[in-house]
Amino acid sequence: MPVVIDPDPATVAGLLDAMPDGAHGIDSTERLTAWLGEHTDEYLVVLGPHLDLDAALATCESLRTGRPTISVVLARDLIDAGLLTRAIKAGARDVVPDDDLEAVAAAANRAHQLHVALRGPVGLAHRGKVITVFSPKGGVGKTTMAVNLALSLADRGARRVCLVDLDLAFGDVAITLQLFPSHTIEHAVGAEDTLDPSMVGPLLTRHQDSVMVLAAPNQPDVRERITPGLVARVLATLRETFDWVVVDTAPAFDEPTLAALDETDECVVVATLDVPTLKNVRVALETLDVLGIAKGHRHLLLNRADDAVGIGPEKVEAILGMSVTTQVATSVDIAAATNAGTPIVSGKPDQHDWLRALGASDVIGREEVNDDSDRPLLKSRWAGAVDTVGGNTLATLIRSLNHRGCVTACGLVGGTDLPLTVFPFILRGAKLDGIDSAQCPYDRRLQIWNLLSGDWKLDNLQDLVTEISLDEVKSTVDQMMQGKTHGRHIVRPT
Repeated sequence: MPVVIDPDPATVAGLLDAMPDGAHGIDSTERLTAWLGEHTDEYLVVLGPHLDLDAALATCESLRTGRPTISVVLARDLIDAGLLTRAIKAGARDVVPDDDLEAVAAAANRAHQLHVALRGPVGLAHRGKVITVFSPKGGVGKTTMAVNLALSLADRGARRVCLVDLDLAFGDVAITLQLFPSHTIEHAVGAEDTLDPSMVGPLLTRHQDSVMVLAAPNQPDVRERITPGLVARVLATLRETFDWVVVDTAPAFDEPTLAALDETDECVVVATLDVPTLKNVRVALETLDVLGIAKGHRHLLLNRADDAVGIGPEKVEAILGMSVTTQVATSVDIAAATNAGTPIVSGKPDQHDWLRALGASDVIGREEVNDDSDRPLLKSRWAGAVDTVGGNTLATLIRSLNHRGCVTACGLVGGTDLPLTVFPFILRGAKLDGIDSAQCPYDRRLQIWNLLSGDWKLDNLQDLVTEISLDEVKSTVDQMMQGKTHGRHIVRPT
């Protein structure tokens, strides 16, 4: 599966049109290492024109010695003798104009021929895994879980992932990701016996985080035309070119859902802590047992799992006869992210350079501070932390503190519960400090303000602040809701 690398999404889309079926696109050479770690049979890397030339040539050099069976093609807007000389020395197999798609396609074909000659056609076999996200009841957050699962598996391009919306009447995957597909699964109707990767590819819509989406039909009545045979053929075809296929199903045992469950390798069952949902989930699990679907490969996900409702995980396990795999607490962040079309796991990877410019030596994903295990202590990692989230993030930080480390807490968007034992405090001397914004004495405030304006003042404080007018407030708030802002905004009244 060839991979195209360029920070510009439009350029990636254009170059992918010249690639064979199953080609993948990522936005940086940093993600290439993760991709190659997952795809040891890779044979072609196309480096786009918006990559820094020195960085692109360094990638060529690295692959020349580290992965010599991979062909590297440079696609550039300007090609001269100097560039060709440097590219050849670095180990590039081809240098082509980025706007000449025929030349790009020819270079890809030559790379494929070389790959077959070196490894033989057997090395091209591929079979991805299908994960079905299912619940017998609507409104439990099934689509939100499916979307974020797909993005987590993709890991910003490390794996090739397709998200299929099989809620054929009222599918919400596209709108959750703020995508506007020109094609849906409806356009595959009638191709049950002939469907192949070359036909499926044009039906997919690419999300900015490298996930491909096969959207549900735009009109509910189209679902009658989507046969179980077509669903099975679509999933079997997607297996050929994707590492993972995540399927968001309808909240019912309709024929397309049953067809997807028949094809599934792993089944995620989503439930919430209310009696009607648990009753329906129990009946659904019994039905899956009768049908022999995904035995030993089912995973129970509790969404909005708050003990305050009177039903805990232990009671759920007793009711369903199945252990809870993971829990997701109620969070305003999740609802806000869904409304903004910014999935929770997506975060703001485009702000990493900005954070480093402020002084961060490293930037990690949110998942690294959100451990769902029941281990009382985690590997020591932090000397201290400032937490603005609360909930499981705060608990993870405390369990990960070094000896005599300290966490200060000043937020609760991740939840008000603190799933924790006393072990971090009695074995590592961990310390948890809170805030007192209402009753803090004036003298203490003045002392802190003086430090913030003096010894503690950031050199690049101006980069944290954006000044806006009253007329710009609405548009700025809209951008905030979409996760497209950073720092703080000061409103200028006049």
